Amino acid sequence: MSVRRSVLARSVTALAVTGAAASAVVAAAGTASAMPTDFHCTSSQIDTTLVAGSPGAGQRYASVEFTAKPGETCTLQGALPVTLTGAGGVTVTADPAAADAPAVTVADGGPASMLLHWTGIEASENQVQPSSVTVTAPQTTTPRGDVSDPAITLPWNQGPLDDSAEAHGLTVGAVTAGPAQP
Repeated sequence: MSVRRSVLARSVTALAVTGAAASAVVAAAGTASAMPTDFHCTSSQIDTTLVAGSPGAGQRYASVEFTAKPGETCTLQGALPVTLTGAGGVTVTADPAAADAPAVTVADGGPASMLLHWTGIEASENQVQPSSVTVTAPQTTTPRGDVSDPAITLPWNQGPLDDSAEAHGLTVGAVTAGPAQP
């Protein structure tokens, strides 16, 4: 009987070692195939809208709001490139604080927003009406390998911008967590 117990003990030990090795391989494979949670957003991972802000004393505001599509998780860095179409005399600049702003992660319907600021007090001959605003997404390829155009172009429906020597700029704020504030 002692031979049987010895053989049985060795068999149980061999099975335990084999099982542990198989578990380690499965665990390592799971880790290797996991998608990163700090992956920069592509235009296909987020829905983007232009939200009107509250004007005051010639100051005009709007926000670009980003919402992660269902099942998506990605990161937007503090400053994103913005251009205007149809507003040749208007200079678009980033708020200096945007360069140092922390990245914002959006996930599964979660929002982030980016404030736009300009003036609108000049006479109509010193104003220009953009046709669209374009935000450039930070990434072109998702973790799954899907490729998308980084340009997110939205119709400009926020009224004219001043285009005079004194005031002819659009300032872009940092991306912040949460929805746009009207």
